[in-house]
Amino acid sequence: MFKGSMPALVTPFKDGAVDFDTLKQLVDWHVDQGSHGLVPVGTTGESPTLTHDEHEEVILCVVEAAAGRIPVIAGAGSNNTDEAVRFMVYAQTVGADGALVVTPYYNKPTQAGMIAHFKAVHDAADLPIIIYNIPGRSAVDMSPETMGELAKLPRIVGVKDATGDLARVCKQRITCGKDFIQLSGEDGTAHGFNAQGGVGMISVTANVAPALCAQMQEARLAGDYAAALDLQDRLMPLHQAIFLEPGLCGAKYAMSRVGLCAEDMRLPLLPVTEPVRERIDAGLRHAGLLN
Repeated sequence: MFKGSMPALVTPFKDGAVDFDTLKQLVDWHVDQGSHGLVPVGTTGESPTLTHDEHEEVILCVVEAAAGRIPVIAGAGSNNTDEAVRFMVYAQTVGADGALVVTPYYNKPTQAGMIAHFKAVHDAADLPIIIYNIPGRSAVDMSPETMGELAKLPRIVGVKDATGDLARVCKQRITCGKDFIQLSGEDGTAHGFNAQGGVGMISVTANVAPALCAQMQEARLAGDYAAALDLQDRLMPLHQAIFLEPGLCGAKYAMSRVGLCAEDMRLPLLPVTEPVRERIDAGLRHAGLLN
């Protein structure tokens, strides 16, 4: 259903407002570059600083621009269950193909609380759901056992795993089943993640290097781990550099360097510092994306 390289799409801004013209151009570019799907209004899409109306407008824009050419998995997460339900219903109404729902951040629910949250979101709409497990941001970690319970629900179909624990993939194969879709949420370990049983990644680096990220995933899915590793070697310095400071800031700087969008972002985030700019430039050159 969902596999390969799917950019965690940035939200471009101009004069403080969402730049929908550039957003549409980015969608077309990703289709041309071979991305296998798009994931708007996640953390990399600056969902924490978008209004609810902007959040929904971005989903609509991306769905309409993609026009069925590649799947759109809409960010629909919140630490407020009612808000997550609102985003889920909206994403279904406008024709998204799935939803990415993060574990409730800041509240620090129990495992039982997470089950109740995801069940409520699941029951509100008919979209397939990808769980987003990112303990470093949300301050809670969904256990493989809890995920296994949720995987019994018909529309909870997979996970974006940003734990960085490659053994977690194997554990989740046991609790969730071999057909449960496991997508890496960490660019630097995506190759190893796939070797453990993953089928793709929701990627920050793919915002600026979509063709290379897609080729790496395609090689891995074809069983050519050597070719996939060569591509990961080309990408690794860029992966590292983009995440020296918040990843979306690094991604937007990299995108600005190759003429894709402005570097603008909303506070409290700031543009990356000069030493990080130099590292990102070096990563872009290493990947063959900048002269």
